[in-house]
This record gives sequence, C-alpha cells and structure tokens, in this order.
Amino acid sequence: MSTVLSTSIFLFTAFSVTLFVMPQETNAARAFYVFGDSLVDSGNNNYLVTTARADSPPYGIDYPTGRPTGRFSNGLNLPDIISEHIGSEPTLPILSPELTGEKLLIGANFASAGIGILNDTGIQFLNILRIGRQFELFQEYQKRVDEIMGSDKTQQLVNGALVLMTLGGNDFVNNYFLPFSSRGRQSSLGEFSQLLISEYKKILARLYELGARRVMVTGTGPLGCVPSQLASSGSVNGECAPEAQKAAAIFNPLLNEMLQGLNREIGSDVFIGANAFNMNADFINNPQRFGFVTSKVACCGQGAYNGQGVCTPLSSLCPDRNAYAFWDPFHPTEKATRLIVQQIMTGSVEYMNPMNLSTIMALDSRI
Repeated sequence: MSTVLSTSIFLFTAFSVTLFVMPQETNAARAFYVFGDSLVDSGNNNYLVTTARADSPPYGIDYPTGRPTGRFSNGLNLPDIISEHIGSEPTLPILSPELTGEKLLIGANFASAGIGILNDTGIQFLNILRIGRQFELFQEYQKRVDEIMGSDKTQQLVNGALVLMTLGGNDFVNNYFLPFSSRGRQSSLGEFSQLLISEYKKILARLYELGARRVMVTGTGPLGCVPSQLASSGSVNGECAPEAQKAAAIFNPLLNEMLQGLNREIGSDVFIGANAFNMNADFINNPQRFGFVTSKVACCGQGAYNGQGVCTPLSSLCPDRNAYAFWDPFHPTEKATRLIVQQIMTGSVEYMNPMNLSTIMALDSRI
C-alpha cells in the first residue's frame, strides 16, 4: 500500500492572462485536469496491478455511495472538493471506461498513487502510472477530444483548464527515507532535494508544452507530522519526526525559487504561491480550534498513532471521522481537506500570494 504523503502540501497556481485564449463558452464550467500521486488519485490504481490501492473498506465509508472508490480518503479528496468550488462534476479517472463522450469535456484525472518526481520512486508498488505515462495519457486524451470538437476548440479547452499537479512526498517517504534506499546512502538531503527540483522543473515545462496554463503545483508539507512518521520515528509525545521535517524545510523553498525562475523564463508572473504548509500547520498545531480531537492519531490504522502499516478492514477505525485530522497513516480526512481547499479558495496573502483561487477564477471569467 502506498505511503504516499497526502496530508499537507505546498501549492502554487500557474496563472497567465496574456499567453493564451480562454474558451469562448464562458457559461460552461472549465475543464479540470489532475496529475500526481495518492493525494489526488480518484481511482486509476483500481485498474492496475499494484499494491498501492484504496479499493476496499473502510476507504470510502463517508463517500456519497458509502463504498470505496480508489480515493485515499474516508470520503471526497482534494480534486473532488476543488471541483465543487469551480462548479464542475468530479473528474473521472483516465482509465475509467465511463470517461467517454461529453464527460471528456469535464476533464480527467491522471493521478496514480505511489508515484514521485523520480521514476525510481514507488518501484515497490509495481504497475503505477508514472508521470511520463500520465503525460502520454494526456496526449491521448486530447486526441479523443479532437474527435469530438476539433483541434482548435480542444486547444481552447486545454489552455483554459484548471490543472492540479501534486508530487514530491513519495520521493522522500517512499524512496530517500526507506531503510535500504540507495538514494539515501548516496546523497545528503540537500543534494537529493536539488535533484528533485531539477527534475520537477522539466516536468512542469513539459506540462506547459502540452497546453496547461493554469496549474496548481504541490510540493511537500510537514512530512514529519503524519501518523506514519510519528510511529516510525518512535515519537514519544507526538513530536514531528525531525529528518522528515528537515526535508520539507529544504525542498519547499527550493521549489518556490524554481517556480519564480520559470516566471522569469516565461517573462510573466505565471505562478501564484499558496502556503499550504501553513494551512496544515494551523490544524496540526491547534486541532481543537478546528473541531478535531486529535491531529496525531489516524482514524484508521494500527499500532502507535494508528500509524503502522496501512488501513484495512481489520484496522482500528474511529467512529467519528470529523474528529480526526488524519484518515489513515498518510492521508487527511475529508474534513481536513476541506480546510485546505477553503484557504486555497479564499485565503489571505498569508496563505495565497498574491491572490487566491477565487480571485483567479474571477479574473479568468473576464477574459
């Protein structure tokens, strides 16, 4: 099962007014494309031979159907809640046979639990959609839409879409910090983070080439504060694991610097930073203020902090998911995710700088 970090993110939104033409159908909800790992996987891994999956109870216990969907959540995940706010239906997994016809125009979810920035991240999960493969599927998707509406309108659809990209946590949790990782033996945290940023820049440049013009890019959040890290580090009083926290402290500023560099290369301020690290720290550091009983113990799991292993039908399960910030050892509850999206949508410059997603949506509607 994936130990994909999905709890807190450092997010940036690509924004450009001058570089493309928005779709003419201003009354239609914009398309939404999702790339990345288990934080945003809505079920692609259900169709793959992989151990990184969330297709059995109690996953989905609070989803509208009450059944597991492949989302690493008790209910809705980050893309679902963003879709609500932009007035769109949830995007279907790209591998779903239901993604045909008009549903293609809503967008698509290409994410796959277990992947990272690096191709050797998540090899233990066998068959997963690495980011290069997700981009290949995006190109195939665009060809399918071409057949429906022609190439010009397809380009307008893609250029005007909102895009979510979340990568980075697995490269630490499911690569560098693994006991027998060659990456961990061969390089310091700083050197490894520099490598990740270099590769991530190539990924983002490729996504831009494929037509994306409104991209929310996530990095890592407080990696050491998830229940899995509390358990594995032997945390006594719930203190966050120091090495994992150090990784986040190194990686996120480098990511911010890289995105600013991309701005300069494009010649416009196309990236808008959202400090979701702080968004998560709010309820991790003061859970009672947000109605949580705990931000240390997972709702579903076993062992210390319910942070050992993975969530299964045999795991200890809390009766009230809204009382917990973390659903399983690695991922937030729907309630915690809604708090994150609330700040993405309407947060002040402390969280969204220089503008939040609601402002971006308002600006785009005038183009």
